[in-house]
Amino acid sequence: SNKPRKKKKKRKAKKNSAGETVEDNDLEDIESLLERIEDPRLAPQSQGGISADSRPLLYVEHRNLNPENELKRYFGARAVLGDQRPRQRQRQYVRSMWLTAPKNTWPRYSKTGITMQLLDTRRGVQHFTFEHHREYQQVQFKFLDAVESMDPNNIVLLLQMNPYHVDSLLQLSDVCRMQEDQEMARDLIERALYSLECAFHPVFSLTSGSCRLDYRRPENRAFFLALFKHLMFLEKRGCPRTALEFCKLILSLDPENDPLCVLLLIDFLSLRAREYTFLTRLFQEWESHRNLSQLPNFAFSVPLAYFFLSQQEERPELERSQARERAARLIQLALVMFPSILLPLLDHCSVQPDARVASHPFFGLNAQISQSPALNQLTSLYVGRTHGLWKDPAVMAWLEPHVHEVLRMVEAGDALVQEAEHKRKIRYQSAPRNIYRHIILSEMKEATAALPLEVTSQPVMGFDPLPPLDSIVSYTRPERTSHPSNESTLSLFFRSLLPNFNLQGDIRHDGDDEAGAAQDLNQGVNRLMAAMRDMLANIQFQEPPRDDNPEGDGDWD
Repeated sequence: SNKPRKKKKKRKAKKNSAGETVEDNDLEDIESLLERIEDPRLAPQSQGGISADSRPLLYVEHRNLNPENELKRYFGARAVLGDQRPRQRQRQYVRSMWLTAPKNTWPRYSKTGITMQLLDTRRGVQHFTFEHHREYQQVQFKFLDAVESMDPNNIVLLLQMNPYHVDSLLQLSDVCRMQEDQEMARDLIERALYSLECAFHPVFSLTSGSCRLDYRRPENRAFFLALFKHLMFLEKRGCPRTALEFCKLILSLDPENDPLCVLLLIDFLSLRAREYTFLTRLFQEWESHRNLSQLPNFAFSVPLAYFFLSQQEERPELERSQARERAARLIQLALVMFPSILLPLLDHCSVQPDARVASHPFFGLNAQISQSPALNQLTSLYVGRTHGLWKDPAVMAWLEPHVHEVLRMVEAGDALVQEAEHKRKIRYQSAPRNIYRHIILSEMKEATAALPLEVTSQPVMGFDPLPPLDSIVSYTRPERTSHPSNESTLSLFFRSLLPNFNLQGDIRHDGDDEAGAAQDLNQGVNRLMAAMRDMLANIQFQEPPRDDNPEGDGDWD
């Protein structure tokens, strides 16, 4: 009779011990499953290659949108997550999101007044748009007033009342980034993405590549810009594979127009992430209808990708030799088409060219001076962004003989050289607006310095840089009381200093009445005094900097 009791006790103990360790075992199983999924040996060939992929070109994988998965591949799950995993279930609000993970430090989310609607479906492609409800429109009007005030504190006050207003988050993120607060800037962008993802339509898919958003609609631009700013933070954080996935997502939203011109960036992210197969496949499939070879970044990055493929020893010798031949042919075409890139690229890589190359007029200073400003912007952008990938000594050793082969073609009067020169003169007369928008968002100083005056002379706002000229506006801002157009020079001067000052006040119809004119003058003086009092009341004096050195305290006595 005692034996069965002992067995029952043992069974109960096993159940208890199993119940206590269920959570840990589940976490270990999930980790092992993720490791197996992310193992490149088990996954389809993704680290470059010439093999065909059955999936769509702009197919987006959900797991590649999470930067933690990429960091875990580099440093391990324990180093990335630490002790956070078992505690995440205690969070008060949990909503599974693909673009960002909500943080405990964020304000509690409530409906903001943004929704997404399905406009139509054409040829298997679904066209969506974001919509702003009336209450969100009122917040948007307040935001525009805060931007015009040129005081970031007004945007902060607006976010305290509306913590998930997207344009305020985008604009304040730029302010934080200028103040070197990168962590807060990144956090605000993630919060904006979270707010927009909460408004997704149930049918809207991030991965299918068949969902479109029209950038001409102002309500949709915040999503494009938030994704772009987020991928720039990811690239700087050391997550190029995740940034590439976000870049593919942006391109899939409007591949025909490419409003942010991410085609100027996607080659760099592909090389950084060692996704050589994707880059070469993109070039092969889109070259016929998009002329990617006419963009300097594709002209140089695609042969570089083929060169890296030819260096992978695990590949068959036939694939390596084919990649080597394609790399040689394409890099020579690139040097012939865009000779002005070579010397600036070598200069950024701290490589001194030999005397023949440095003194030859084809690659010399004349090549940079003779090119159009639009082409100068593209070449400066590529050199400034991608020069770090060319510093590899193996890459320079591969590039050198092809440079000399191009010089031989130039000296022999090859027809290909004459044809390329003719193309450069006819094309690249002026850059489209999306290229200017990309350069402004990228903040690459080499390319920003080459922007034309008509772009740099107009104000550029971070929440909507260079809006399209053919915008589709669904609602307009109410008209504000404008200042009279017949203001005197003195009035304009005072109002430039004191925005609250208006000398003329309301326009009087009895301007011939001397008493009315005298009364207007008195009212104008009173307004001037009130505006000056307002300005003096808002002036805040900063305290003198304190010197922590105790020996210097006596200087203030």
